[in-house]
Amino acid sequence: MLTSMNMREQHMNLQVSNSPHIRDKVTTKTLMRDVLIALLPATVASGIIFGLRSIMLILFSVLSCMILEYVCRKVMRRDNTLWDLSAVITGVLLAFNLPPTLPYYMVFVGAFFAVVVVKQMFGGLGNNFVNPALTARIILLIAFPKAMTRWTLTDNSSFSFLHSISGADLVSQATPLALLRSQSAEVISQATSVSALQGDNMPSFLTLFLGDKAGCLGEVSILALLIGAAYLLIRKVITPYIPVAYIGTVFIISLFIGSHPITELFQTDWKVILYEPVYMILSGGLILGAFFMATDYVTSPITTKGRIIFGIGCGIITVMIRFYGNIAEGVSFSIVIMNILTPHIDRFTMPKPFGEVKKHAKA
Repeated sequence: MLTSMNMREQHMNLQVSNSPHIRDKVTTKTLMRDVLIALLPATVASGIIFGLRSIMLILFSVLSCMILEYVCRKVMRRDNTLWDLSAVITGVLLAFNLPPTLPYYMVFVGAFFAVVVVKQMFGGLGNNFVNPALTARIILLIAFPKAMTRWTLTDNSSFSFLHSISGADLVSQATPLALLRSQSAEVISQATSVSALQGDNMPSFLTLFLGDKAGCLGEVSILALLIGAAYLLIRKVITPYIPVAYIGTVFIISLFIGSHPITELFQTDWKVILYEPVYMILSGGLILGAFFMATDYVTSPITTKGRIIFGIGCGIITVMIRFYGNIAEGVSFSIVIMNILTPHIDRFTMPKPFGEVKKHAKA
């Protein structure tokens, strides 16, 4: 016979949740493991492009997030959650959103805000209402604007992979988005070919795709990011609704409000018309944000309609910031703003339970 104490212990171990009750082998750890695998190509690409310092910065960010999560959970007297790998993912994504020359102490400050403030102070994994890595990036951008906007590129004339751990082989250069904004609308609108637009300073589309450009660690190689995104889609870790809606919205709006009026589509080379929209997609953190951060289970809508609305909202805010804002990039702000709106999107897009009778308005 069970004692009252045993019955109480068994009762405390029960977990009650809403139906339907589906058993599945997928766990938080397996999902995070798949995301880590998907991030490996971009990690390798950042090492090749920026040298060993980028790998050291990623490792330092991961280690900082793990230590802070362990200590924070101990202080709060909560169970250790390092096993679910979420702290590792936060560390990698945080590093992916930082310049390669950022001082290590600033990386630690970002890790503190991501793990302790945004994640653990709201209850841990599953309870944070905004993306931890992107929120930490915004905080660092506000606190250390000079360091967070110091973009570098490998100096091929003196690059040494073994010596690149010091970052001495990196030279300052503007990002493609900054270079695009420096071009006047008149120059773009009067151009007759893409080669005339790119000139000597603007990187080619192939360069943008492969990643030999200035920018944050994890955003520069579109090829590496797409390889990881394809893995997540094949493994069904993410769905294509948010990325397609996000990227598609950026492309369409850029096409209509760009320097070339859409009415000139048949009078101008179509490659010139698509110049700005394609640059908007291949530059900055759009691909990284669309596939790896906007699709976060915790901070994105759960319905298909909600995910499409979420992606469109991210796209609109990103384009507005890029075209009319004081900063060249807008991905971080757009995703965080839509994260805040996610509960409202879910509320208005949640399907009604089967059999529910619609309430009639009072006469």
